[in-house]
Amino acid sequence: MILTSLPLAPDRDIPGPLLTELTALHAANHEFHALSGDFPDPDDIRPEQVAAALAEEAVTPGAEVLLAHGEGRLVGIAITLDRHPDPADPDPWIGLLMVAADVQRRGYGSRLATLLEDRFRAAGRTAVRLAVLDANQKGLAFWTALGYEVIDHRADRERGRPCAVLRKPLRTARRAARIAVLAPDGAVFLLRYDNDEVGKHWALPGGGLEPGESPREGALRELAEETGWTDLEPGPLLCTWEHDFTRAGIPVRQHEHIYVTHGPHRPPTGADLAASHIEEGILAWRWWPRQELAEPPEPVWPPELARLLDELG
Repeated sequence: MILTSLPLAPDRDIPGPLLTELTALHAANHEFHALSGDFPDPDDIRPEQVAAALAEEAVTPGAEVLLAHGEGRLVGIAITLDRHPDPADPDPWIGLLMVAADVQRRGYGSRLATLLEDRFRAAGRTAVRLAVLDANQKGLAFWTALGYEVIDHRADRERGRPCAVLRKPLRTARRAARIAVLAPDGAVFLLRYDNDEVGKHWALPGGGLEPGESPREGALRELAEETGWTDLEPGPLLCTWEHDFTRAGIPVRQHEHIYVTHGPHRPPTGADLAASHIEEGILAWRWWPRQELAEPPEPVWPPELARLLDELG
C-alpha cells in the first residue's frame, strides 16, 4: 500500500478520474455517511460535494488528505490533523479513515492505520487520537482492536455529535536480549523490576542492545552489568518474544532474544551494582526454584518461562 497526498490544482480542483474514484469510495460507504451526516443525502453523494469537502480539508492548517493505493487502484483515504484546535491536546489526530467497500475485511484498514501511525512516529509524535461517533459501533470495535483506548466522551466541535475520544501511544521499537542462568539444582536467577506502566514484575538479566550489537553480545554485556558475572557465555536460544512497557517515559515495544546458560548458585557481585540497580529500577534479585516459578505471586517475563525451561529439560 502506498500513501500519497491529495493532488489539488491551483484552483483547488481534483483531477477528474481521481474524483470519480473518490466519489465511488464515499458513496459505497453508505452506512458510515448515514451516521455521520457529512453529506445532505447519503444515498446521493455527488462528485462536487466530495470535491468541496476534500478541498476544504486539504487547505486546513495542519491537515493532510492522504490517498491509499494498492492493487493498482484507490483502496482508501485518510485525513490527519497535526494538532487539535484545543491547545491542551498535544497529540495529532486521525480525522477520517475510510476503505473502499469492495476490499473491506482484507486488512487494508489496519494497514492504513499502521502507515499513519508510522508517519506520526517518524515525526517524533508519541501518541495519536481520534473520535468515533457513539452510534458507530463497528468503528469503535475496529479501533479498539488496534490498541486504541477510550479516554473521553464529548460532542465534536463541528456538529455537536456525541463521540468517544480514543488514544493510542506510539511505541518505539527496541531490540533487547536476556539470559536465563540456571543453577545446578535447576533454580533460575531473576531480577525484580518496577515499571511505571506494568508495575512490579520479575525478569531475566538483560536489556536493550547497543547500536551494531548482536543479541548474544548484548545479552552477555547486560548480564555482566546487572550481576557482575563475567565467566558465563550465552547458550542456546530459548525463545523470542515481544512486550510493551514504558522506558524513561517513552512507550516501547520490545523484541527480545532469550538465551540459556548454566552457572553456580551465587549472589550478584560488584561495587557498582547497587547504583546500577537503582538506575534500572531493579528492586531485588532472587534464585527461583523451578516449582515456584510455575505459579509466581507476581508476573514473570516471559510469561511462559517455567514451561519453556521444563521443555528444554
